[in-house]
Amino acid sequence: MKKSWIAAALSLTMVLPTVAACTKGDADDKDTERVLRVAATSDNGEEGEYFRQQFTEIFEYAHPNIKLEFVEVVDNSSMRYGGFISPEQQKEQQPNPVVKLKEVMQADNPPDIVMFNLNEMQDLLTDNLLQPLDPMITKDKFDTTDIAPIVLDGLKSVSPDGKLYALSPTFSSAALVYNKKVFDEAGAPYPEDNMTWDQVFDLARRVTNKDSAKRVYGFSFNSQGYMDYMNMMSIYASPMGMSIFDKDVDKLTVDSDNWEKVWNTLIQLEKDKVIPSQNDYQDEVFQQSKQPSAEKPYAHDDFLSNRLAMSVMNYYDLSRIDNANKNAAKNNFTPVEYNAVTLPSHPDHPGVVGSVSLNGIMGINAKAGNPKDAWSFLKFINGEDYARAKAKNNYQLLSRKSYIKAKEGSDLNINAFINVKPALETMNDMYSLYRKYPNIYAVYNVAQMEYMQALQGTKSIRDALKSWQTRGDSMLQQMRDNPNGPLDMGDGSTMGAARAW
Repeated sequence: MKKSWIAAALSLTMVLPTVAACTKGDADDKDTERVLRVAATSDNGEEGEYFRQQFTEIFEYAHPNIKLEFVEVVDNSSMRYGGFISPEQQKEQQPNPVVKLKEVMQADNPPDIVMFNLNEMQDLLTDNLLQPLDPMITKDKFDTTDIAPIVLDGLKSVSPDGKLYALSPTFSSAALVYNKKVFDEAGAPYPEDNMTWDQVFDLARRVTNKDSAKRVYGFSFNSQGYMDYMNMMSIYASPMGMSIFDKDVDKLTVDSDNWEKVWNTLIQLEKDKVIPSQNDYQDEVFQQSKQPSAEKPYAHDDFLSNRLAMSVMNYYDLSRIDNANKNAAKNNFTPVEYNAVTLPSHPDHPGVVGSVSLNGIMGINAKAGNPKDAWSFLKFINGEDYARAKAKNNYQLLSRKSYIKAKEGSDLNINAFINVKPALETMNDMYSLYRKYPNIYAVYNVAQMEYMQALQGTKSIRDALKSWQTRGDSMLQQMRDNPNGPLDMGDGSTMGAARAW
């Protein structure tokens, strides 16, 4: 721990002279004490602890005369450490953080900097609450050519006029990672960039082996095994703009032809054992093959065990594979040769994928009292010096392309994580939904149950969707009528008090 602290301090010491030099030209930067007020729809811990660690520590060192103040939008202290919501808390509907942020932004002494997610940004722009950044970018000749298109396109996609109203210093992204050995043994071609979902599923069928003792899945939404239904839907269906709820979250929208088509596609893939299924865990021979041992240290991991040809993986997942390969000799393990291509997309939405999130999206309040320092801050955390200081981060990708590189000696197609477009999150904006309905997870539990009945053939797909729609609508009504009461799940069972998450 001590060595890590010293290394971090040294890194910060080396970065600061560059940062200070970079800001030297600001007119009265070091002479006048000023306050920069920050607000966010998410929980940043006490005194903005998370925000400071991620974004402001170096900036504050370089600007000792600028004091950051954090404006509380919604009190999250009761939920910060988990636990059950008290009956008193459940009696009152949790406040909508976007509504509260709008109020704070237009109040006396408003925040200068505001942080939000992509969906929330769209709401703020509708009410003209953000300053356009293009005039400031042009005036200061701030370089945006080095910002990855995935970031710029994502931010502009929610803008009514195609201009920039926010910037995002980092992002998370996924790609289609494939195991070369599996394809070589099957005599099948490797996947390529810009494939459609149907093309990927067709290729997956070619490399699938249904023998439980020699199982090979052609594709999976999760490299280590079965993925739950809702996460599959988020990756596969949300890029088409499909949603579970209507705009006001009063009713479900799942009893439809489009949802039937999605379920039919995925259920057939599970039945054909092209993708992992919950049913596979009832196969004793297959389960035995997943038990780790000295000879098979990574047996639990389908990708590392060569039981999986292709998988959706986030950028940070690659460190798990790289670490296994690095320590292969110690663990009696044969390194896995892999590479990545862009996630597949739907023909009507080319290049749009559902596993991208822009992190730390920030804009300047249209009523900011200190817009000059707000812009200086945005320039800094989206500039080259910040990117250089964060370049060793293995979990998020930096928005500046110059600092998005494969590891030395690797032939990884790093552009697979960059050359896509982020979909607006229509499935699992759980933070907002949870505030309106603390028991919202019950609706997803019903989806999982109905999906399993359709998979097992005890219900037709459309009947399962109709049942989900009916039960879900009833549950939402119950949540509106009596947030603190037991929830009738529609199958004879009940659900008790909501739990914080």
